[in-house]
Amino acid sequence: MPRSIHLLIVDPQNDFCDLPEAYLPPDPLTGRAIQPALPVPGAHADMLRLARFIDATAHALTSITVTLDSHHRLDIAHPTFWRAGNGDPVAPFTPITAAQLRAGEFLPRHDDDLPRTLSYLDELEARGRYTLMVWPVHCEIGTWGHNVHADLRAAYSRWEDDRQFIVRKVPKGANPWTEHYSALMAEVPDADDPRSQLNRNLLDSLDRAELILVGGEAGSHCVKATLEHMAEHLPGGNLSRIVLLTDCMSPVVGFADAQATFLQRMRDLGVQERTSVDMARALS
Repeated sequence: MPRSIHLLIVDPQNDFCDLPEAYLPPDPLTGRAIQPALPVPGAHADMLRLARFIDATAHALTSITVTLDSHHRLDIAHPTFWRAGNGDPVAPFTPITAAQLRAGEFLPRHDDDLPRTLSYLDELEARGRYTLMVWPVHCEIGTWGHNVHADLRAAYSRWEDDRQFIVRKVPKGANPWTEHYSALMAEVPDADDPRSQLNRNLLDSLDRAELILVGGEAGSHCVKATLEHMAEHLPGGNLSRIVLLTDCMSPVVGFADAQATFLQRMRDLGVQERTSVDMARALS
């Protein structure tokens, strides 16, 4: 068994989980159940499997890191930032290109933000990874949706109590001027904001492990972007020591192909794939 095993859990937050009714707390202002903002089908079951995995392998895990998507309500990837050219609101799940911005089809609500917004979209598209997507307001800092899935949190709390180690929490996404899918770097790093630049401390922490296990949400976006950056920047290389727990991640609706393409690319680079059950058996 490897001497150092690091479990990286990407964005296991309520807003990304298709939670059953019993998991939904009442809003004290309205009395209605609070709903996840951007639920990924299958994510609740993913988190339950990941919680069981932690309990089953607690003796073997030497580090656990949890990344937390952490946004402000006003964000370049939220509807609150945008208006249509005719003044109408912009609906969630609307992609916006630099060409559309130049044509006036979509505009930032604040006219003064136009130059920086256009510069961002030009740079984003030049990098060739993503088109800007307007998502529902999600993982807003300080909200229930920003919190970690209850079963998973309980499992890693038991690990902390038993092992007397601390689960490292790594926030990402607080810069409202750039999308930040990856745990390691924003899509367009801001030269004035170290939080958006390559997270070398996290990279070095992962690099010290002989085995790096990865699960979380969503396989089509934040897990994908994190692994792509890890493959590019992990100082020690040797990507065969990375294991994707394939039954502990799911794609956003409509993006199953993106997850499948990502998994194939990772296989081509030598990254391993195991189910949480198989991996737990191997570490027992």
